[in-house]
Amino acid sequence: MQKAVRLDPKTRDLVALAAAVAQGDEPDIRDRLRAARASGVPAEWVEELLLQSILMCGYPRALIAFGLWRSQGWGTVPADDPGTRYEDHPLWAERGERTCAAVYGDNYRRLRDAIRDLHPAVDAWMITEGYGRTMGRPGLDLMRRELINPQGVVVDLSTGEYDMLLTFLEAPQRVLTREQLLDGAKNRVATGFDRVIDVQVSRLRRKIEASEDSQAMIKTIRGVGYMFVPTVRRE
Repeated sequence: MQKAVRLDPKTRDLVALAAAVAQGDEPDIRDRLRAARASGVPAEWVEELLLQSILMCGYPRALIAFGLWRSQGWGTVPADDPGTRYEDHPLWAERGERTCAAVYGDNYRRLRDAIRDLHPAVDAWMITEGYGRTMGRPGLDLMRRELINPQGVVVDLSTGEYDMLLTFLEAPQRVLTREQLLDGAKNRVATGFDRVIDVQVSRLRRKIEASEDSQAMIKTIRGVGYMFVPTVRRE
């Protein structure tokens, strides 16, 4: 069995903040911003995360998160930014192709063909605005920008689902009790947690397992709890 690999505290708090922004939960966003600041997450990382959230989560949720961040007096508003220079459009397109290819690897060409079959303008926007102008920015490394499944699909998790998945990833192939999973959820559930944990596990399974016929990634250990079955490794 491989040794469990833990995310460093700054990266963990950054991804937890991203999950809160995606859910649009303002109290949770405030809490996650405070936690990120306390653990020393660089303000530049937060700024890049929020800029990317416009792309991934839409303007309303990203603007709310930006407002909450600024209200905490963390980070300064830049006087200028390369993302405002539309004369750099050709550079965005070139950078977007490199970034997208790095993310999707062997699936890159298949992805481009599939998106272009939907509409060529969508493909151009994805490469230039998405991967070039936004995800290719140098302020945050690519590994921290996007976590995807082997098919290259971004999995949308709630904050609670993210916490639970991270708890499983930090203890692969070990049985975890419901109490341990509750601790991983940062005690968000105060009463009746057995049933809530079971429901959350069920939801997480539906999102991360390919189909009902595929091999279970989260195994129920009757009378004890749950176990994350796959081996976890860092590439």
